[in-house]
Amino acid sequence: MVGLPQSFWLIAPFATWMALMTVLPATPGCYAIRTAVVALLLVVGWRQGLKTLDERRASSLPSHVSSPLKSFVSRLKSSLLSGLAVGLVVFAIWILPEQFNWAWYRKWCIIGEGGTQAVADASTLMIAYRLIGSAFVISVAEELFFRKWLIGFAGFWPMVVLFAVEHDRWLVAAICGIAYGWLYLRRGLGAAIVAHATTNLVLGLWVLETGQWQFW
Repeated sequence: MVGLPQSFWLIAPFATWMALMTVLPATPGCYAIRTAVVALLLVVGWRQGLKTLDERRASSLPSHVSSPLKSFVSRLKSSLLSGLAVGLVVFAIWILPEQFNWAWYRKWCIIGEGGTQAVADASTLMIAYRLIGSAFVISVAEELFFRKWLIGFAGFWPMVVLFAVEHDRWLVAAICGIAYGWLYLRRGLGAAIVAHATTNLVLGLWVLETGQWQFW
């Protein structure tokens, strides 16, 4: 794994998630497998990224911020409030149209339906895996791919289009892609990850509370 380019670690977790989603059945157990595999890739990629950053920058940083981890935590704290705010706004955007039961929205703006009765009937452990995977694994993988890599590779609007295509609720996904992308460009990757994780965590808790499994 040593010597792999940074772009590999930005792309591989999301690509692996999509590949496993294609080949494995849509069951809670397989979701847990995807979560575990991608989480492992993120951990390995994080360690590789920290090592590279340390080798490149540690000697030029003051002693009190010489740790890449401390530097990341400092930037994360400065972006926390904006990330939380955008994440909550995106959550509201995601669920609001369907609370009004607009027929036109269901017909034209939703491709397929997420969520299954199998998720509703899953064990507490499997539901916990899904909540953790959604909030803290796939959200990170998507931000690394869509915001950190794809904006630099293809530009802002191609990122928005692809982010919309990836989701069944393409219209709100496009709006959310714009929000996350704007936050990334203004506040950095840490803020975008916080926002996406906040959205997914609150959405998951809301689904568990209301039983609207179509969002999951």
